[in-house]
Amino acid sequence: MNRPRGATWRRTATIAVVVVCVGYAPIAMTELWPYAHRGAPDLGTWLLGRAVSPQYVADALATRIGPYGRSLAAMILHSVLGGLLMLLGPVQLLSAIRRRIRLHRALGVVFALTVYASMAGAAAYLARTAPGEAFSGPAFWIVLATILVGTVLSVTFGILAAVGGLPDLHQRWMLLCYGYLMTAPLLRLEWGALPVLLPGLSMEDVNRVAIMHLGSVVVFGALLASRAMDKRDAVPGVRGTWVPTPVLVAAHVVGVAGLVRIVASSAGWGATGHRLLAAYLVPLLAAYLVMVVRQRRAGRDGRSWAREEWRLHLVALCLAPLFSATAGLLFERYVGLDRRTALAAGIAIGCGMLAFAATAVVSLRVMFAREVRKRQRPAVSPQADRDPSPVA
Repeated sequence: MNRPRGATWRRTATIAVVVVCVGYAPIAMTELWPYAHRGAPDLGTWLLGRAVSPQYVADALATRIGPYGRSLAAMILHSVLGGLLMLLGPVQLLSAIRRRIRLHRALGVVFALTVYASMAGAAAYLARTAPGEAFSGPAFWIVLATILVGTVLSVTFGILAAVGGLPDLHQRWMLLCYGYLMTAPLLRLEWGALPVLLPGLSMEDVNRVAIMHLGSVVVFGALLASRAMDKRDAVPGVRGTWVPTPVLVAAHVVGVAGLVRIVASSAGWGATGHRLLAAYLVPLLAAYLVMVVRQRRAGRDGRSWAREEWRLHLVALCLAPLFSATAGLLFERYVGLDRRTALAAGIAIGCGMLAFAATAVVSLRVMFAREVRKRQRPAVSPQADRDPSPVA
């Protein structure tokens, strides 16, 4: 009885992602035109001015004229190609689902080259912009740099997995890559929604709230998509678990310690601190509950591979708060940030980086199983040894 309902939710989620991506593409492509030519069309600014207020938009744009002006060509390249990626992503997803292999491979090459070129533009902007001059300050600069590195590495690992004949890992890395890219349209949605829910916030304030949870939201979405597309109950060669109960318990203890550290550090920040803390904790708790329920359900149903992947990501999620608290201390000590900014930067990158690490561990799990199979059956042909595609 749950299968039709699950299919409906997957279809709804796919449609929602496609609508957001296609709707954001022209916004991304035209966003920086006014910086090059005064009066040039800018769909995003026009919509945002009517959703919130023209003054809200004008105040935000005024702070970006200088930094964007020094890297205008690179930023226009980044934004135009970013809009193209918003269109290529849904096409890649649908072509994979429908098994149009030649189209998927051809567009995959275009997608990867576009990612590299777009991220090169972003890298040029970050290299020419001091962290203190970035939109919303050093924490936002650190988040942008982390997303850039994560996007480039995930698409690279996705290519390597495809070349290595590991379509299941290729799928996971590319979904994670697109999750990182989705931070851009989701941030724009928050630019319009949060000032309505929390009147009086500037766009810089919205950015500070958004980075508290955007990383956890997009990587959790990538994980949900990966699990929805992987219908296998077991993966050949995977035996036992890398996450026995003692390891899971230890991860929970470490996670609680990290959360206590974060809450204690932000206790004296007043209403602003409470708002940032809530923006971080609510999505984190929601992702945690879903992972706990899903891994238990998979174990009860005998789906060993699903249980293993959920547990690996659950451990990473539990470790994220301690990673964030530690990163905050390092940013404060070695980068020279004040305590609040340093902790905000650590929180903002924690879930995204730990999800990347979890995907890497999942990849090692699959590749280790593949090597075990090769040693057990040395006479098997390379083509027969390849894992079947997990896409239903």
